[in-house]
Amino acid sequence: MSDSNIKISLEIGKMTCAACAISIESMLKSQKGIINASVNYANHSVLLEYNSKETDLINLKKLVNSIGYELYIEELSVSQKEENELKRFTELRKKLIIATFFSLPVFIISMFFHHAFNWENYLLLALSLPVITYSGAEFYKNAYKQLSHRMANMDTLVALGTGTAFIYSLINTFFAVFFILNNLEVHQYYESAVVIITLILLGRFLEERAKTSASSAIKKLMDLQPKEITVVRNGNELLIPIKEVLINDLILIKPGEKIPVDGIVTNGESFIDESMITGEAIPVIKNKNAKVFAGTINQNSILTIIAKKIGNETLLSQIIRLVQEAQASKPPIQKLADKISGIFVPIVICIALLTFSIWFFATEANLAFAISATISVLIIACPCALGLATPTALMVGIGKAAEKGILIKNARQLEIIHKVNAIVFDKTGTITIGKPEVIEFLWQTDYDNSENTAVLNALEKRSAHPLAEAIVNHFKDTRLPYTNISDFKNFSGKGIQGIYDKELYYAGNLKYMIENQVYISTNQQDLLDRYATEGNTLILFACNTKLLAIIAIADKIKENAVETISKLKTFGIKTYLLTGDNLKTAQIIANRAGIENVKAEVLPSEKADFIRKLQQNNSTIAMVGDGINDSIALSQADIGIAMAHGSDIAMESAGITLINSDIRLIVSTISLSEATLKTIHQNLFWAFFYNIITIPVAAGILYPLTGFLLNPMIAAAAMALSSVTVVGNSLRLKKQ
Repeated sequence: MSDSNIKISLEIGKMTCAACAISIESMLKSQKGIINASVNYANHSVLLEYNSKETDLINLKKLVNSIGYELYIEELSVSQKEENELKRFTELRKKLIIATFFSLPVFIISMFFHHAFNWENYLLLALSLPVITYSGAEFYKNAYKQLSHRMANMDTLVALGTGTAFIYSLINTFFAVFFILNNLEVHQYYESAVVIITLILLGRFLEERAKTSASSAIKKLMDLQPKEITVVRNGNELLIPIKEVLINDLILIKPGEKIPVDGIVTNGESFIDESMITGEAIPVIKNKNAKVFAGTINQNSILTIIAKKIGNETLLSQIIRLVQEAQASKPPIQKLADKISGIFVPIVICIALLTFSIWFFATEANLAFAISATISVLIIACPCALGLATPTALMVGIGKAAEKGILIKNARQLEIIHKVNAIVFDKTGTITIGKPEVIEFLWQTDYDNSENTAVLNALEKRSAHPLAEAIVNHFKDTRLPYTNISDFKNFSGKGIQGIYDKELYYAGNLKYMIENQVYISTNQQDLLDRYATEGNTLILFACNTKLLAIIAIADKIKENAVETISKLKTFGIKTYLLTGDNLKTAQIIANRAGIENVKAEVLPSEKADFIRKLQQNNSTIAMVGDGINDSIALSQADIGIAMAHGSDIAMESAGITLINSDIRLIVSTISLSEATLKTIHQNLFWAFFYNIITIPVAAGILYPLTGFLLNPMIAAAAMALSSVTVVGNSLRLKKQ
């Protein structure tokens, strides 16, 4: 990405349907400097990628505002987004209450007291005006703005349908004599106009409530950010807003408080609840020099931390941003729905005109009948259900993944991961823990005593070798006497030595022991051979020519590796182990984990070549890794899955990150992908089915056979119900 190219998620206001999103998206994409724009109707946002040298956001804002919407060109804070959402919801509720209050008597009078008194029509007009001019005013304003740009959306359909009904009724109210003299039947449709507006507002009200529930996962993450913090400056404790914190500020975290930044503990020891970041329910002990992350909760003791990452740089902020971008992105499956939504409104208007023409000019039906059928077509043909089918399911699915500790970078990853038929695992840090540990510690004869243990520990503490750390950690809970080692020497690739109490001690490999004439018995050699065959690295500890101990060190397989591989096989997925380690060790690890295929002793570039060869066999490949050396392969794979404990470049290259590095989450991701795609298909089926069936019925196709003509009010109720049904179906994903 060029330095001048910027990717940002912005809030959009006043969107009322899927066609709105298509209108805004097509207009933005046509502007100079816009690389890509993806408008999400479900969460009222646009994921915008643009060249800052060629694009002026202020002009974009004016452009979007000119067609009846609002573009917020600054990234809104959590509180600002909540404020906008509450304002939108409150205004919608107010319009609905007023519409209901006035439309109810209009409906009752029209249905049950028709022609009960002479001035009935004037009363109906008076009661209808607040609904038309206030509650439904936005439909007409937006329709006019759309028309001025030769565009159309759902507001256009509502404005045409209710406007036609209202104007026709208005003419009948003041010019009824004209209709009577021309042998035309006088009809009033005030109740249709106002009840349709009320029902559409009710549908949008229920839809907003459902969409709020659909985006609850991201709100939970946002709620983890505290608004105020206690900092220690010049020895004084100050309570300041979170936005005023600085890098290297000392921050005091009391029990029960949320940690506001990413930092390092400088004083204190406490258990931290990291469940909302990692998914792990068990609190983690944190003491001096331990890393802590924003959004986690201090449980039982006071901690002092130094701020290292603040604001948008914290892990929590990055997770929130990536989840928002993923929810705003579009999978391939949505392209068809978007194309249909984009041309849907003009098609419906044509169908409505055709319906009017057929009934009024080609049959003996009267004007009122033709108008009623036309209004029903305009109202029932709602693209909202079609537009909501994919994004609402994705919002819930990606949000649910975030709750589980699965960070999905974009919607395409969620769509295709269930199609994966082969998964390639890196070994270290993925299948194995990634940290060498002592597997067996075998003292020879009676050499097991605290003095020998202390000497070995003192020797290894002086070594910089990773295996030395494993031995030191093995003794970390053992109380050992102070041991002064003199004349310490390190022989690279062999071992170390030092003098204690005038005795020469060695720790190293077998070759090093033989060079120093350490005696190895036949039984001891057999033992060494057996441990080596099992893939362990062996460290021998000796004094002069006596072998004191044999230490077997290995990188342990993760507890859940065998379970995960077994479940992947039940999905029909082939598994591969790909590593730069030697073939013998790789095969041992693969056998223990249950992985079928092994490719060892490969360079980073060769890992990508291996992935490429698998893809040539029409395989959809997922690569799971955590290191810099995995980044090329992660990018090459159809799906890259990174461990959060790994390198930044690995996570950048991958489409999915497992926050707590638990590979069982791979199975969860595949299951969630299947459930989300199933929900999207269900939503699209019902959205298409609804329109295919209801539009002909609204046009009166059943009337010649059964005498049934759909009432415009029932059409409005059915339209509202379709959108709510789609959102409700998506919410079932929360149970996954």
